[in-house]
Amino acid sequence: MILPIYIYGHPILRKVAQDIDPANYPNLKGLIENMFETMHGADGIGLAGPQVGLEDRIFVVDLSPLADEEHPEFKDFKKAFINAHIIERGGDVDAAEEGCLSIPGIHEKVARESEIRIQYLDEELQPHDETYSGFMARVIQHEYDHVEGILFIDKISPLRKRMVKGKLANMERGKVACEYKIKKVR
Repeated sequence: MILPIYIYGHPILRKVAQDIDPANYPNLKGLIENMFETMHGADGIGLAGPQVGLEDRIFVVDLSPLADEEHPEFKDFKKAFINAHIIERGGDVDAAEEGCLSIPGIHEKVARESEIRIQYLDEELQPHDETYSGFMARVIQHEYDHVEGILFIDKISPLRKRMVKGKLANMERGKVACEYKIKKVR
């Protein structure tokens, strides 16, 4: 089932998500399936719980659509991250353009660490302690920020923030059009 994606300005996007007790979440696998379906329907590569109106610490990432000869490691990279916590960041700080399904039509350069270590449960509730680098680390950090109540526009320069201020104000007023199902602020 495709879920509506909450758009910039909705308060849920600014809340810090809470760890979930999988034992008290009987339809967790169904939620994960719905999140992947919603993300794919919007041509995204990541989607977090707050983006679909949940205060739950969960996000999904699927890099397989980006797999090619240069990035064969993306081919099978489709994961759910439950109760994720980044415990280390390091490496070089690189800036690259990012966009977000909750902030349609805006793409800006964001500086992020090139390496992370993250602990999480997968959709089978198996614990993981993994290290990622490069683009994988960037995407995971972007989605992780969502469960921390942080949006990528919080990390752009003051000048760029002023330049997108009007577009963001329009989103808050409900003046936004998308080719996917959304939940406007108003």
